[in-house]
Amino acid sequence: MFDVNKVPTPCYIVDESALIRNLEILRGVSQRTGAKILLAQKAFSCYHLYPLIGEYLSGTACSGLYEARLGFEEMGKENHVFSAAYRESEIDEIISYCGHIIFNSFTQLDRYRDRVLAAGKKIGLRINPQCSTQEGHEIYDPCSPKSRLGITRENFRADDLEGVTGLHFHTLCEQNSDDLETTLDAIEERFGDILPKMEWINFGGGHHITRADYDIPRLEKCICRMQEKYGLEVFLEPGEAIALNAGWLVTEVLDITKNDMPIAILDTSAACHMPDVLEMPYRPPLVGSGESGEKQFSYRLGSQTCLAGDVIGEYSFDEELHIGDRLVFGDMAIYSMVKNNTFNGMPLPHILLLKKDGSFEELRSFGYSDFRERL
Repeated sequence: MFDVNKVPTPCYIVDESALIRNLEILRGVSQRTGAKILLAQKAFSCYHLYPLIGEYLSGTACSGLYEARLGFEEMGKENHVFSAAYRESEIDEIISYCGHIIFNSFTQLDRYRDRVLAAGKKIGLRINPQCSTQEGHEIYDPCSPKSRLGITRENFRADDLEGVTGLHFHTLCEQNSDDLETTLDAIEERFGDILPKMEWINFGGGHHITRADYDIPRLEKCICRMQEKYGLEVFLEPGEAIALNAGWLVTEVLDITKNDMPIAILDTSAACHMPDVLEMPYRPPLVGSGESGEKQFSYRLGSQTCLAGDVIGEYSFDEELHIGDRLVFGDMAIYSMVKNNTFNGMPLPHILLLKKDGSFEELRSFGYSDFRERL
């Protein structure tokens, strides 16, 4: 572990060695199967590291104009884009940046098809196999009832595929390859007659490929299944898997109060710096801690903001906490920097790179102007 007293707080730290370990796993999948893996920028868009990531992956996946431009300018490899709907004022610029444009409806396809084909770019359609493989987090389930994401078979116009060369689906969230296998069964059941007409298929994201218990052989079997049965080129666009467990958030204890239990007030915020803690919700890992009551001293950890629910969770420690102590949250490279905000005038955390040699490189620092200029 690095010296927590040598960094400013709050700050995100991206661990270069951990990032490379993940990238090597992903590159291995590509080398063994021929599938192309793209960085889903919605989870991790720290473009300072795009040159490194580009050494291992085939390119980037985008959700709109700004990500499309970022991937094009900072990595400059394959660039795929999907949006639930494109703006007329942005579509031409998006087309200029991306090689694969994926539509969420036939209405959008009808509107922009000719422009994409005139630019020599590839068209894909996002499908909804109506196969939910997760429980308890409907906000992350694109196959939930009344979902706006993907075209169901009932609404799929099989006779209107001029210029369409690929299908895209994204139904997983932090899941293993058994759920991918189940999803492919549903896709074959509902869209099996469409697959032979396509050139490529994009498995989307949500594949936790770099997690220790992930079944990589089963993933590779799924990839080969689509390649061998239908002759399809396969793309995957994981986000979390690229930077899973490759980042930290360092914070300082500002005060300790008490209301039924000890409460530590930190200079970081769930609402501002790790929004998924409240949105998922989930309890982020904290170095040297245990569950509440597991160790001798338990604390509720909260922020200095005015939001009553801006609480990270309850943790226990072997020793009492004191004002000025530093705490280190883990797995803070994904869905943290990309979602952070300045609610209450909270400063944005610094962004540091922990290099392989143990030294730090400052990637970004923020101040008052970054808060002011957001409005």
